[in-house]
Formats: sequence, C-alpha cells, structure tokens
Amino acid sequence: MTARRAFAWLVPLALLLACETGREAPAETSEHTTPPDPRMTAEADTLDLPETNYYEIATRYGRMVVRLYDETPLHRDNFKKLVARGFYDGTTFHRVIAGFMIQGGDPNSKDDDPYNDGQGGPGYTLPAEFHPRFYHKRGALATARQGDHVNPERRSSGSQFYIVHGTNPIDETMLAQMEAQIRTATNNPDFRFSDAARTAYLRDGSAPFLDMQYTVFGEVVEGFDVLDRIATTPTPKSQGRPAHPALGDQPLERVEMTVRPLPDYPPKPAG
Repeated sequence: MTARRAFAWLVPLALLLACETGREAPAETSEHTTPPDPRMTAEADTLDLPETNYYEIATRYGRMVVRLYDETPLHRDNFKKLVARGFYDGTTFHRVIAGFMIQGGDPNSKDDDPYNDGQGGPGYTLPAEFHPRFYHKRGALATARQGDHVNPERRSSGSQFYIVHGTNPIDETMLAQMEAQIRTATNNPDFRFSDAARTAYLRDGSAPFLDMQYTVFGEVVEGFDVLDRIATTPTPKSQGRPAHPALGDQPLERVEMTVRPLPDYPPKPAG
C-alpha cells in the first residue's frame, strides 16, 4: 500500500461521511434534482416482483451478477421495482475509484450534462437497513446517500448504488483505528468487526470505514473481472488530467448498464 493511499484510509470518518462534493465517500452530491414522480414512490406500488434475488448488471465490459439480501427487504424490493420499470437501463457508472468502489444508478447520467451526474434519483429516499452480518467486503452492493449533516438518519438514495472494488489490504493497526472511528460515529462503544469481516479486510482492504453507516443490501456473485475492468477504466484523476472536481472520477468513456432479473440463476446442476 502506498503512503498516499494509507493516508487516505486514515482520514477521520466524520469528514468522509460529511463530504458530499469530495470523492472519498459514496454520496449524492446535492439534493435530488429529479422532480419527484408519484409513480415511483416506494409505498404506493402494485408491481408483481420476481421471486428471484439474482440480477444481472450488463455493461460493455461484460456482466456482473448480484444477489440481493432478504434481510434488507426495503432495499431489496425497491431495487426490484426500479428494475421492473427499466429505471436503470441506460444509466451509467458515473463515478469509479480503483481500489475503492464504482457508483451508478443516477437517472441524470442518461442526459448530456456530465455535471449533474450524482445528483439525481427517483424522488424519494429509503430508511437505513443496517445489518451486522453485512459489511463492505469486495463486491458488496450498497446504497449511496447524502452526508450526515443533511441526513442524520442516514437514509439511502432511492436509486444510486455502489459496488465495493476493494483490492488494497489493510493492516491490523489501521483496522483498529477504523473500528474506533466507527464506534464514535455510530455512538456504539461495543462495535467491532466480525471475524469474517476482519479476515476480508486484512486480505482485500475494501471499505470498512463505511460499515453500519451505509446500507449493504447485496453482493456480487459473478463477474469480479468485470468489476475490476470498470473500476480501473480511465478517469481524469487516474490519468493525471486536470478536470472540474465533479468530473475527476467520471470515466472518460461512458459505462452504461442494463439490469434484469435472472429467474433461473444459479443454473441447476446437469443430470
């Protein structure tokens, strides 16, 4: 791990979560600019949702398959409803940071204005569904949100999500510091990473500083090579090019997605 990246891990957690226009935390950069659509509310919905929890996210780099968690039913069903409406089709991964995460699902990313990417949504937010079993391991599927100073309940974006890339191991000292920061940020003096989370973070790094503050509602089960390709696609920042702060982590070439349910996944064994 480089000294620069090691320093980035140690930025105080409060700053990471409060920084909406900064690039360290998965966040919507301002209030929703998309007008609320009453047809898109999470409550008044009569769609028949597929029973499967497996979904394909197809991109020009290939496909990722994600599994949604039953233990986060509000986020699970909201994702299903948006997919059923084709909401995500044509949106992009508008923000990618190698070693950290890829973020997408903003309807604003369909238009020709790159400066509004990260500011849109369906017109509502979701209550947080933090679950101690789920953590920010490599491939974790979680929701973006606004910072604590405007969103003290840590409600989730109605549509924007991110997938943790996680390729930089963390040592025990740094992990202990992050654990202490989370205890302070969540006012939970008993918080500690689970054994499974600790093993994953020591191996892959990922994003432990976001645990119990951003809702993890699924995980990648296939297509980690595609995740790697998207996370490492060139951006102005990764290429050392000057850019507006809002565009520094935006891929130089659009990475559009199409999302659909996979009712027959995983494939049944032959015979």
